[in-house]
Amino acid sequence: MNFKKKLSAAEFVVLAEMNTPKGVDISELVTNARRVKDRVDAVVVPDMDNGVMRMSALAGGALLRREGLETIVHVYGRDKNRMALQGDLLAAYVLGIPHLLVVPAEPMSNGDHREAVTVDDLDESGILQMIRSLREGVDLSGFDLKGTPDFTSGCAMAQVAEDSGLDQEIETVKRKVEAGAQYIVTPPVFDLDAYGRIAEALKPLGVPVIATVFLLKNVGMARYMSIHDPGSRISEDMIRRIRKAPDREAECIRMAGETAAELKKMVQGIKIATLGWEHRLPDILASAGL
Repeated sequence: MNFKKKLSAAEFVVLAEMNTPKGVDISELVTNARRVKDRVDAVVVPDMDNGVMRMSALAGGALLRREGLETIVHVYGRDKNRMALQGDLLAAYVLGIPHLLVVPAEPMSNGDHREAVTVDDLDESGILQMIRSLREGVDLSGFDLKGTPDFTSGCAMAQVAEDSGLDQEIETVKRKVEAGAQYIVTPPVFDLDAYGRIAEALKPLGVPVIATVFLLKNVGMARYMSIHDPGSRISEDMIRRIRKAPDREAECIRMAGETAAELKKMVQGIKIATLGWEHRLPDILASAGL
């Protein structure tokens, strides 16, 4: 059963995130994808994630489709206007990539090409409306398409630092669902109790929720995120657990696996993000019993 059918059937889905290379050597991407081919429902391919210039998600998605994996590509408006976005999405569809995830883009000031000019012709809701229009067989100028793509499109939920901001973010996500989002991907989960409240708040929107499981690599990363991203809710107990572990890397993998297993009871899917450690995806899946 493919990704779209599993979503529709309310079955649990497992996604793995894999970045494309900064260059043309695709060997690592392909090798890592083959390792999880029969263990995940789809691979999410970010497009120049964190503002770093890489091979396009469209190319990465096509490569992984060639390897027999379903792929979901990121879509955002920072680098392209509505005309280029529509052309890329039509290309994605004919290359066997009907699954899309509309996300906010990292500011250019945080990336490796700070002199690049941003476009931002359409915001996230505008892009979702654009995708819905293409699914209906019409482009944004009102012209009929020759052949209609059947996309599955999702949206991203922003991190919420305080419970007081949850209602406002739920309203933002609601507008994205009204614009055409068919599933929601939420930020990395480190506090399951707090996430339970988020999952409950999203239920009335009536679309599948997919939670992100993020692999902390070491104490330094956990500490940095706890300070600079308070919405992550990384606790001192979690940092202490990594620091005291005889094998810290194995402990981080175990923690990610535990989180994935618990989230299976709360939402319809998970997306595992390892930020360059895609070779450890099989270990996380094994730890989670997936």
